[in-house]
Amino acid sequence: MKTGIKNMKKEVRGQLITYGLVIGVFIIVQVMLSLGMISNLMQGLLVPLCTYSIVAVALNLCVGYLGELSLGHAGFMCVGAFSSAFFTKCTMTTGLNENVRFFLALLVGTLTAALFGYLIGIPVLRLRGDYLAIVTLAFGEIIKNVINVLYIGRDSAGFHFGMKDETSLGLGEDGEVLVNGAKGIMRTPHQSTFTIGVILLLISLFVCFQLVNSRSGRAIMAIRDNRIAAESVGIPITKYKLLAFTISAAIAGIGGVLYAHNLSTLTAQPANFGYNMSIMILVFVVLGGMGSFRGSVIAAVLLTMLPEILRGLADYRMLIYAIVLIAMMLFNWSPKLIEFRKKFIADVFKKKEKEAA
Repeated sequence: MKTGIKNMKKEVRGQLITYGLVIGVFIIVQVMLSLGMISNLMQGLLVPLCTYSIVAVALNLCVGYLGELSLGHAGFMCVGAFSSAFFTKCTMTTGLNENVRFFLALLVGTLTAALFGYLIGIPVLRLRGDYLAIVTLAFGEIIKNVINVLYIGRDSAGFHFGMKDETSLGLGEDGEVLVNGAKGIMRTPHQSTFTIGVILLLISLFVCFQLVNSRSGRAIMAIRDNRIAAESVGIPITKYKLLAFTISAAIAGIGGVLYAHNLSTLTAQPANFGYNMSIMILVFVVLGGMGSFRGSVIAAVLLTMLPEILRGLADYRMLIYAIVLIAMMLFNWSPKLIEFRKKFIADVFKKKEKEAA
């Protein structure tokens, strides 16, 4: 009983530290912004930092807790981005309040990504290991390529769809192209802010922590640790794997909504929704520590900011970046360093307990 209470206190303490870290950084950044201490370049990175942190948290739920390697989270991010931007584009002339419109776009992007996660998860989660990674990677590439050949327009007669070019839509004089193939969705309102990004990050962390520390979360981790043993005690494998995968996809969709409303033109290019994006998010998860949401956020922030901070070093920039990657990998995964960190933390808490006593 005492051990259970102690573990619960440890979990709550870890959550509070994570929330406090995010809120503390937010306050510091706001103070620096008010004093003019942050350059325009770094200000432009604030929303992407929140976006990548949210998607890294989503992928960590799938990789770190479910134990399934997914390379398709850039695809879920793409689905959330385009569905929300399409909704925003369609409702811009309705007179709907901007904040209400953005909230509805957020719901649309999240639910659409969750739906795709559920539909993809039904056949895909029957696979394991490398096969699952390959299929999810293929899903991300298919989504990106379908959007690049999709044309949607609207006029007084309704919506028009095509896959050739915008002239094939046959729009009337009052027609407007909403999705223009490889050119994407243009002239979307710039509604994403650093404050909204931090709020969405905190909500994502809260949802993930609540899931992981619930009965469903313990079932998910039991499946990860030993599928056969979990099945033998009556845990419905498919149900809980689908639950975790769908929630992970939905959170990635939230990141996509934030990303889409930070740009004037949204395009489905390899640089933003391709294979490299999926690998980059996976790097954040691995370097931050699989099963550590706090580590994913820290890794996403550091590795996104580092290339820009080192930009003045020209040729040495990527060399230093690679050295930092290796150092982070050793710090997080070296057995001796893990043992040292655990011992150091335990000694700190023992010292505090003695002082309190």
